[in-house]
Amino acid sequence: MVKKLHPKLTERVSQDVWAEGIEQPVALLELIEEQPGVIAELAGYSVISSRQFSREQIVQLCRLAAKYEAQQIFSQFPLTGKILISAFYEPSTRTRLSFESVWHRLGGDIISITDPSTTGIAKGESLQDVAEMMNHYGDVVVLRDSNNGAIYEMLEGLRIPIINAGNGTDEHPTQALADIYAILKWRPDLVQDDFPEEKKITIGIIGNPARMRTVRSVLLFLAKFSEGIREVVIITNSIQPFSDDQREELEKEGLSFRVSNDLDGSLPDMDVVYINAIAWVGDSYEEHGIEYKLSKDSPLKKDAIILHPLARGEELSTDLDKTDHNWYFAQARGAVFVRMALMSSIMRF
Repeated sequence: MVKKLHPKLTERVSQDVWAEGIEQPVALLELIEEQPGVIAELAGYSVISSRQFSREQIVQLCRLAAKYEAQQIFSQFPLTGKILISAFYEPSTRTRLSFESVWHRLGGDIISITDPSTTGIAKGESLQDVAEMMNHYGDVVVLRDSNNGAIYEMLEGLRIPIINAGNGTDEHPTQALADIYAILKWRPDLVQDDFPEEKKITIGIIGNPARMRTVRSVLLFLAKFSEGIREVVIITNSIQPFSDDQREELEKEGLSFRVSNDLDGSLPDMDVVYINAIAWVGDSYEEHGIEYKLSKDSPLKKDAIILHPLARGEELSTDLDKTDHNWYFAQARGAVFVRMALMSSIMRF
Protein backbone atom coordinates (compact mmCIF):
# COMPACT_ATOMS: atom_id res chain seq x y z
CA MET A 1 0.00 0.00 0.00
CA VAL A 2 1.23 3.49 -0.83
CA LYS A 3 0.51 6.38 1.51
CA LYS A 4 -0.81 9.67 0.16
CA LEU A 5 1.86 12.29 -0.34
CA HIS A 6 1.50 15.11 2.18
CA PRO A 7 0.84 18.49 0.45
CA LYS A 8 3.96 20.02 1.99
CA LEU A 9 6.02 17.09 0.76
CA THR A 10 4.50 17.44 -2.70
CA GLU A 11 5.56 21.09 -2.70
CA ARG A 12 9.01 20.18 -1.47
CA VAL A 13 9.41 17.48 -4.12
CA SER A 14 8.48 19.93 -6.87
CA GLN A 15 11.05 22.49 -5.77
CA ASP A 16 14.64 22.46 -6.93
CA VAL A 17 16.06 21.53 -3.52
CA TRP A 18 18.11 18.50 -4.41
CA ALA A 19 20.97 20.26 -6.15
CA GLU A 20 23.96 18.27 -7.35
CA GLY A 21 22.26 14.92 -6.87
CA ILE A 22 21.55 15.32 -3.15
CA GLU A 23 19.39 12.36 -2.23
CA GLN A 24 16.20 12.23 -0.20
CA PRO A 25 15.67 8.62 0.87
CA VAL A 26 13.60 9.68 3.87
CA ALA A 27 10.89 11.19 1.66
CA LEU A 28 10.55 7.87 -0.16
CA LEU A 29 10.70 5.87 3.04
CA GLU A 30 7.94 7.90 4.67
CA LEU A 31 5.66 7.60 1.65
CA ILE A 32 5.64 3.82 1.27
CA GLU A 33 3.92 1.54 3.75
CA GLU A 34 6.07 -1.45 4.64
CA GLN A 35 4.89 -4.80 3.30
CA PRO A 36 7.59 -7.31 4.27
CA GLY A 37 5.73 -10.24 2.76
CA VAL A 38 6.19 -8.80 -0.74
CA ILE A 39 9.98 -9.04 -0.76
CA ALA A 40 9.97 -12.18 1.37
CA GLU A 41 8.88 -13.88 -1.86
CA LEU A 42 12.39 -13.25 -3.23
CA ALA A 43 14.09 -15.48 -0.65
CA GLY A 44 16.28 -18.11 -2.26
CA TYR A 45 15.60 -16.94 -5.81
CA SER A 46 18.08 -16.12 -8.56
CA VAL A 47 17.88 -12.78 -10.34
CA ILE A 48 18.25 -13.13 -14.09
CA SER A 49 15.94 -10.52 -15.62
CA SER A 50 14.07 -7.34 -14.78
CA ARG A 51 10.96 -9.19 -15.92
CA GLN A 52 11.01 -11.21 -12.70
CA PHE A 53 10.04 -8.26 -10.50
CA SER A 54 6.55 -7.04 -9.82
CA ARG A 55 5.88 -3.36 -9.30
CA GLU A 56 5.18 -4.06 -5.63
CA GLN A 57 8.52 -5.83 -5.20
CA ILE A 58 10.39 -2.92 -6.83
CA VAL A 59 8.65 -0.43 -4.54
CA GLN A 60 9.35 -2.46 -1.40
CA LEU A 61 12.99 -3.03 -2.37
CA CYS A 62 13.37 0.72 -2.87
CA ARG A 63 11.75 1.30 0.52
CA LEU A 64 14.21 -1.06 2.19
CA ALA A 65 17.08 0.59 0.29
CA ALA A 66 15.93 3.98 1.56
CA LYS A 67 15.88 2.56 5.07
CA TYR A 68 19.47 1.38 4.70
CA GLU A 69 20.51 4.70 3.17
CA ALA A 70 18.79 6.71 5.88
CA GLN A 71 20.77 4.63 8.39
CA GLN A 72 17.69 3.39 10.14
CA ILE A 73 19.11 -0.14 10.27
CA PHE A 74 22.03 -0.33 12.69
CA SER A 75 24.38 -3.13 13.73
CA GLN A 76 22.58 -5.80 11.74
CA PHE A 77 24.74 -8.34 9.94
CA PRO A 78 22.31 -10.85 8.45
CA LEU A 79 24.92 -12.39 6.14
CA THR A 80 27.48 -13.32 8.79
CA GLY A 81 28.92 -16.69 7.81
CA LYS A 82 27.63 -16.43 4.24
CA ILE A 83 30.03 -16.46 1.28
CA LEU A 84 29.58 -14.51 -1.94
CA ILE A 85 31.27 -15.83 -5.07
CA SER A 86 32.03 -12.70 -7.08
CA ALA A 87 32.64 -13.91 -10.65
CA PHE A 88 33.36 -11.01 -12.99
CA TYR A 89 34.53 -12.38 -16.32
CA GLU A 90 34.27 -8.93 -17.88
CA PRO A 91 35.74 -5.59 -16.68
CA SER A 92 33.74 -3.79 -14.01
CA THR A 93 34.28 -1.05 -11.44
CA ARG A 94 30.98 0.12 -9.93
CA THR A 95 28.98 -3.11 -10.19
CA ARG A 96 31.68 -5.34 -8.77
CA LEU A 97 32.71 -2.94 -6.00
CA SER A 98 29.13 -2.19 -5.01
CA PHE A 99 28.23 -5.88 -4.69
CA GLU A 100 31.35 -6.55 -2.65
CA SER A 101 30.71 -3.45 -0.52
CA VAL A 102 27.16 -4.68 0.07
CA TRP A 103 28.35 -8.09 1.19
CA HIS A 104 30.89 -6.65 3.63
CA ARG A 105 28.33 -4.17 5.02
CA LEU A 106 25.94 -7.06 5.68
CA GLY A 107 28.60 -9.12 7.45
CA GLY A 108 29.46 -11.71 4.81
CA ASP A 109 32.71 -12.98 3.27
CA ILE A 110 33.77 -12.89 -0.39
CA ILE A 111 35.78 -15.03 -2.78
CA SER A 112 36.47 -13.42 -6.16
CA ILE A 113 37.23 -14.45 -9.72
CA THR A 114 38.21 -11.60 -12.01
CA ASP A 115 39.85 -13.46 -14.89
CA PRO A 116 38.34 -16.60 -16.44
CA SER A 117 41.79 -17.49 -17.87
CA THR A 118 42.86 -18.38 -14.33
CA THR A 119 40.01 -20.88 -13.89
CA GLY A 120 39.14 -24.30 -15.25
CA ILE A 121 37.15 -22.58 -17.98
CA ALA A 122 40.48 -21.88 -19.72
CA LYS A 123 41.05 -25.66 -19.79
CA GLY A 124 37.69 -26.28 -21.42
CA GLU A 125 35.69 -26.97 -18.27
CA SER A 126 31.97 -26.55 -18.82
CA LEU A 127 29.98 -23.86 -17.05
CA GLN A 128 27.71 -26.56 -15.63
CA ASP A 129 30.71 -28.19 -13.92
CA VAL A 130 31.90 -24.82 -12.63
CA ALA A 131 28.41 -24.27 -11.23
CA GLU A 132 28.47 -27.64 -9.47
CA MET A 133 31.68 -26.69 -7.68
CA MET A 134 30.28 -23.28 -6.72
CA ASN A 135 27.38 -25.03 -4.97
CA HIS A 136 29.92 -26.29 -2.41
CA TYR A 137 32.08 -23.17 -2.12
CA GLY A 138 29.60 -20.35 -1.60
CA ASP A 139 26.05 -19.32 -0.81
CA VAL A 140 25.32 -17.06 -3.79
CA VAL A 141 27.03 -16.19 -7.08
CA VAL A 142 27.17 -12.78 -8.75
CA LEU A 143 28.12 -13.25 -12.40
CA ARG A 144 29.12 -10.82 -15.13
CA ASP A 145 29.89 -12.35 -18.51
CA SER A 146 30.01 -11.00 -22.06
CA ASN A 147 28.22 -14.15 -23.23
CA ASN A 148 24.44 -13.62 -23.16
CA GLY A 149 23.80 -17.29 -22.43
CA ALA A 150 26.45 -17.96 -19.77
CA ILE A 151 24.18 -17.22 -16.82
CA TYR A 152 21.53 -19.60 -18.18
CA GLU A 153 24.12 -22.38 -18.55
CA MET A 154 25.30 -21.77 -14.99
CA LEU A 155 21.72 -21.80 -13.74
CA GLU A 156 21.29 -25.38 -14.91
CA GLY A 157 23.94 -26.63 -12.50
CA LEU A 158 23.37 -24.30 -9.54
CA ARG A 159 21.48 -25.04 -6.36
CA ILE A 160 22.36 -21.66 -4.86
CA PRO A 161 21.05 -18.30 -6.14
CA ILE A 162 22.85 -16.50 -8.95
CA ILE A 163 22.59 -12.77 -9.67
CA ASN A 164 22.96 -11.38 -13.18
CA ALA A 165 25.47 -8.52 -13.03
CA GLY A 166 25.33 -8.00 -16.79
CA ASN A 167 25.23 -10.63 -19.55
CA GLY A 168 26.36 -9.41 -22.95
CA THR A 169 23.71 -7.32 -24.66
CA ASP A 170 20.89 -8.95 -22.76
CA GLU A 171 20.22 -7.40 -19.33
CA HIS A 172 21.58 -5.77 -16.19
CA PRO A 173 18.64 -5.99 -13.76
CA THR A 174 20.38 -4.73 -10.62
CA GLN A 175 21.58 -1.63 -12.48
CA ALA A 176 17.94 -1.02 -13.38
CA LEU A 177 17.08 -1.28 -9.68
CA ALA A 178 19.63 1.44 -8.98
CA ASP A 179 18.19 3.54 -11.81
CA ILE A 180 14.60 3.29 -10.64
CA TYR A 181 15.65 3.90 -7.04
CA ALA A 182 17.27 7.20 -8.10
CA ILE A 183 14.15 8.20 -10.05
CA LEU A 184 11.83 7.38 -7.15
CA LYS A 185 13.93 9.41 -4.72
CA TRP A 186 13.74 12.33 -7.15
CA ARG A 187 9.97 11.92 -7.55
CA PRO A 188 8.58 9.77 -4.70
CA ASP A 189 5.01 10.37 -5.84
CA LEU A 190 5.65 8.09 -8.85
CA VAL A 191 4.87 5.17 -6.54
CA GLN A 192 1.27 6.34 -6.24
CA ASP A 193 -1.39 4.67 -8.34
CA ASP A 194 -3.57 7.72 -8.99
CA PHE A 195 -1.05 9.82 -10.87
CA PRO A 196 -2.53 13.04 -12.35
CA GLU A 197 -2.01 13.73 -16.04
CA GLU A 198 -0.45 17.14 -15.47
CA LYS A 199 2.31 15.65 -13.31
CA LYS A 200 3.38 12.90 -15.69
CA ILE A 201 7.02 12.97 -16.73
CA THR A 202 8.87 12.58 -20.01
CA ILE A 203 11.93 10.36 -19.99
CA GLY A 204 14.66 10.59 -22.60
CA ILE A 205 16.87 7.61 -23.38
CA ILE A 206 20.02 8.51 -25.30
CA GLY A 207 21.26 5.17 -26.53
CA ASN A 208 20.30 1.97 -28.30
CA PRO A 209 17.70 -0.23 -26.53
CA ALA A 210 18.55 -3.16 -28.81
CA ARG A 211 22.21 -3.44 -27.81
CA MET A 212 22.59 -1.70 -24.45
CA ARG A 213 21.77 -4.02 -21.57
CA THR A 214 21.36 -1.17 -19.08
CA VAL A 215 18.78 0.46 -21.33
CA ARG A 216 16.98 -2.83 -21.94
CA SER A 217 16.60 -3.48 -18.22
CA VAL A 218 15.64 0.04 -17.15
CA LEU A 219 12.91 0.18 -19.80
CA LEU A 220 11.40 -3.00 -18.38
CA PHE A 221 11.30 -1.38 -14.93
CA LEU A 222 9.93 1.90 -16.24
CA ALA A 223 7.07 -0.05 -17.79
CA LYS A 224 5.98 -0.94 -14.25
CA PHE A 225 5.45 2.79 -13.59
CA SER A 226 3.97 3.68 -16.97
CA GLU A 227 0.96 5.47 -15.45
CA GLY A 228 3.32 8.25 -14.33
CA ILE A 229 5.20 8.51 -17.63
CA ARG A 230 3.86 10.65 -20.43
CA GLU A 231 6.37 9.52 -23.04
CA VAL A 232 9.75 7.85 -23.50
CA VAL A 233 11.87 9.56 -26.16
CA ILE A 234 14.60 7.39 -27.68
CA ILE A 235 17.46 9.46 -29.09
CA THR A 236 19.51 7.41 -31.53
CA ASN A 237 20.85 7.35 -35.06
CA SER A 238 20.24 3.61 -35.31
CA ILE A 239 17.90 2.46 -38.07
CA GLN A 240 16.68 -0.37 -35.82
CA PRO A 241 16.79 0.90 -32.23
CA PHE A 242 14.68 -1.96 -30.85
CA SER A 243 15.29 -5.69 -30.95
CA ASP A 244 12.60 -8.11 -32.11
CA ASP A 245 9.32 -7.61 -30.19
CA GLN A 246 11.03 -5.31 -27.66
CA ARG A 247 8.98 -2.22 -28.42
CA GLU A 248 5.74 -4.19 -28.62
CA GLU A 249 6.35 -5.77 -25.20
CA LEU A 250 6.98 -2.38 -23.59
CA GLU A 251 4.04 -0.67 -25.28
CA LYS A 252 1.79 -3.49 -24.12
CA GLU A 253 2.88 -2.60 -20.57
CA GLY A 254 1.77 0.99 -21.12
CA LEU A 255 4.88 2.90 -22.28
CA SER A 256 4.52 5.34 -25.16
CA PHE A 257 7.57 5.88 -27.41
CA ARG A 258 8.90 8.46 -29.78
CA VAL A 259 12.17 7.90 -31.66
CA SER A 260 14.25 10.86 -32.77
CA ASN A 261 17.80 11.72 -33.81
CA ASP A 262 17.41 15.36 -32.75
CA LEU A 263 18.85 15.64 -29.23
CA ASP A 264 18.76 19.42 -28.81
CA GLY A 265 15.23 19.59 -30.19
CA SER A 266 14.01 16.95 -27.73
CA LEU A 267 15.91 17.89 -24.54
CA PRO A 268 13.60 20.80 -23.54
CA ASP A 269 10.76 18.27 -23.07
CA MET A 270 12.70 15.78 -20.94
CA ASP A 271 12.36 15.54 -17.17
CA VAL A 272 14.78 12.61 -16.89
CA VAL A 273 17.67 12.17 -19.31
CA TYR A 274 19.25 8.71 -19.28
CA ILE A 275 22.42 8.53 -21.36
CA ASN A 276 24.78 5.68 -22.13
CA ALA A 277 27.39 5.27 -24.85
CA ILE A 278 28.58 1.69 -24.34
CA ALA A 279 27.08 -0.92 -26.65
CA TRP A 280 28.05 -4.49 -27.40
CA VAL A 281 28.98 -5.01 -31.04
CA GLY A 282 30.37 -8.30 -32.34
CA ASP A 283 32.82 -9.60 -29.77
CA SER A 284 33.64 -6.38 -27.95
CA TYR A 285 32.30 -3.12 -26.63
CA GLU A 286 32.36 0.01 -28.67
CA GLU A 287 31.44 3.61 -28.02
CA HIS A 288 28.07 3.76 -29.72
CA GLY A 289 26.03 6.94 -29.77
CA ILE A 290 28.93 9.14 -28.75
CA GLU A 291 27.83 11.58 -31.44
CA TYR A 292 25.29 12.73 -28.83
CA LYS A 293 26.85 14.81 -26.07
CA LEU A 294 25.45 16.50 -22.98
CA SER A 295 27.06 19.56 -21.45
CA LYS A 296 26.13 22.56 -19.33
CA ASP A 297 25.25 24.36 -22.58
CA SER A 298 22.71 21.71 -23.64
CA PRO A 299 19.08 22.96 -23.71
CA LEU A 300 18.03 21.04 -20.59
CA LYS A 301 14.91 21.83 -18.58
CA LYS A 302 15.77 23.77 -15.44
CA ASP A 303 14.78 20.92 -13.13
CA ALA A 304 15.72 17.96 -15.37
CA ILE A 305 17.94 15.26 -13.91
CA ILE A 306 20.61 13.30 -15.76
CA LEU A 307 21.24 9.60 -15.13
CA HIS A 308 24.16 7.59 -16.49
CA PRO A 309 25.10 3.99 -15.51
CA LEU A 310 28.80 4.93 -15.88
CA ALA A 311 31.64 4.57 -16.84
CA ARG A 312 31.38 7.89 -18.65
CA GLY A 313 33.00 8.90 -21.91
CA GLU A 314 32.84 12.03 -24.01
CA GLU A 315 29.05 11.83 -24.16
CA LEU A 316 28.70 13.40 -20.69
CA SER A 317 30.72 16.51 -19.96
CA THR A 318 32.29 16.96 -16.54
CA ASP A 319 30.98 20.53 -16.52
CA LEU A 320 27.60 19.04 -15.51
CA ASP A 321 29.03 17.51 -12.34
CA LYS A 322 28.44 20.60 -10.21
CA THR A 323 24.98 21.40 -11.55
CA ASP A 324 21.54 20.50 -10.26
CA HIS A 325 21.18 18.13 -13.21
CA ASN A 326 23.75 15.70 -11.83
CA TRP A 327 22.01 12.66 -10.41
CA TYR A 328 24.43 10.12 -11.88
CA PHE A 329 26.71 10.17 -8.85
CA ALA A 330 23.68 9.76 -6.57
CA GLN A 331 22.58 6.92 -8.85
CA ALA A 332 25.93 5.14 -8.35
CA ARG A 333 25.82 5.70 -4.58
CA GLY A 334 22.27 4.40 -4.35
CA ALA A 335 23.26 1.18 -6.12
CA VAL A 336 24.92 0.03 -2.90
CA PHE A 337 21.76 0.44 -0.84
CA VAL A 338 19.36 -1.08 -3.33
CA ARG A 339 21.68 -4.06 -3.75
CA MET A 340 21.81 -4.34 0.04
CA ALA A 341 18.03 -4.54 0.01
CA LEU A 342 18.05 -7.14 -2.75
CA MET A 343 20.77 -9.37 -1.33
CA SER A 344 19.45 -9.31 2.23
CA SER A 345 16.03 -10.31 0.86
CA ILE A 346 17.35 -13.13 -1.33
CA MET A 347 19.48 -14.62 1.45
CA ARG A 348 16.64 -14.98 3.94
CA PHE A 349 16.12 -18.69 3.34
